[in-house]
Amino acid sequence: MVKLALIRHGTTDWNRRHIVQGSTDIPLDEMGREEVNGWLLPPAVKTFRLIASPLSRAKETALILSGRHPETDNRLSEMSWGDWEGSVLDELRQKFGDLMAAWEAKGLDFKSPNGESPREVQNRLTPLLKEISKGGEDTLAVCHKGVIRAIYAMADNWDMTSKPKQKLRDGCLHLFELDNYGHPKISELNVNMVC
Repeated sequence: MVKLALIRHGTTDWNRRHIVQGSTDIPLDEMGREEVNGWLLPPAVKTFRLIASPLSRAKETALILSGRHPETDNRLSEMSWGDWEGSVLDELRQKFGDLMAAWEAKGLDFKSPNGESPREVQNRLTPLLKEISKGGEDTLAVCHKGVIRAIYAMADNWDMTSKPKQKLRDGCLHLFELDNYGHPKISELNVNMVC
């Protein structure tokens, strides 16, 4: 089985202000850069092939963390939140009330206006996971929370209508194994990277 390690990018100004980023290209801020400088890759992962989302916050995180420029792959981009990008999620929940709760209850099929659902993210990731598996090279991907949650949901048969069995913490590495078809299996979650 091929190993796939996933890391979420460092924090941005929009993360701190709870603004929905999605596919908007918001860079790391100084605090985010400092945060990533405090992370240390596990020794075994340092030799993995390195890929990243094309969004600057992921590419810069990969470079700071590894000292290498990553290959980029559009399929690792964050889930698009469409018309809601740039909005504060709590304000959207207040604005739409019960309607928002009903939308969020759709789990994998929840989709903001002109956005993307987690199931659609899974569908765009599936060919990439197959390619990584067929390539036979252990891979580290620096990406986004929505991407990591989509892969975790595939591995755990989680439909996202309830809380996950394990909370996926930021600032940690999440390790999966890919079978010959690219289907992920959980190996180890929430591997601490803080020096």
